[in-house]
Amino acid sequence: MPTVATPSRARKPAAPSARAKRPAKPVARATLTLSSKNYSSWSLRGWLMARFAGLDFDEVMVSPDDADARKELLLLAPSIRVPCLSHEGATVWNTLAIAQYLDEVIPGARLLPEDRIARAHCRSVSGEMNSGFANLRASLPMNLKAHYPKHRIWGGAKPDIERIVEIWNECLAAYRGPYLFGKFSGADAMFAPVATRIRTYGLPVSDSAMDYVDAIYSLPAFQEWLAEALKEPWTVDRNEIDLVRKTA
Repeated sequence: MPTVATPSRARKPAAPSARAKRPAKPVARATLTLSSKNYSSWSLRGWLMARFAGLDFDEVMVSPDDADARKELLLLAPSIRVPCLSHEGATVWNTLAIAQYLDEVIPGARLLPEDRIARAHCRSVSGEMNSGFANLRASLPMNLKAHYPKHRIWGGAKPDIERIVEIWNECLAAYRGPYLFGKFSGADAMFAPVATRIRTYGLPVSDSAMDYVDAIYSLPAFQEWLAEALKEPWTVDRNEIDLVRKTA
């Protein structure tokens, strides 16, 4: 019995998806708000983190006449809001928060070590630097232009310096340098301003600690920051006057 071909039915075109892709909106470039490159240790920390994470960003410098920025530099503010990162709708301040955010959103940022135990160690020493060492901050402010090798080290700052050097020596021995956890990490960004204080004030530290200071200074990113700091035209008069009086 002959077979009869059945005409095929034309398929209806698929209805447009309700989730049809729209043209992507251009993403605003990230910005990092900073204050002084000569005096602001917190700005240095956030900037190093963003650079080593590979983030493409624009710098927004706070005016030296900004009252809130001056309070932060003089340790008179109730909290520190600079540096502040703006990235794809997120606003992040506090250097530890910036480090954690960058580690989450940028694959390969590696601001934290891959090993679980080393990562926990890195978080701990970074947190200690973030919240501690108030006497060091108050008596030995960051000042990249200055050199005060005979500056008197007040008693309250000495235990801070000793503890920081202890942290450095332990990390350098455990992870074999040249940075605290072998490769550069968020912990190095946190402690970089202390390295500058050791040079500025000629602080007595161990040979391994001084090697670490030299490693921080040899970073091309740090050298870039330092060059900009040395060109900064303005000063925090109160800090400069106090330092001159203390070293007289």
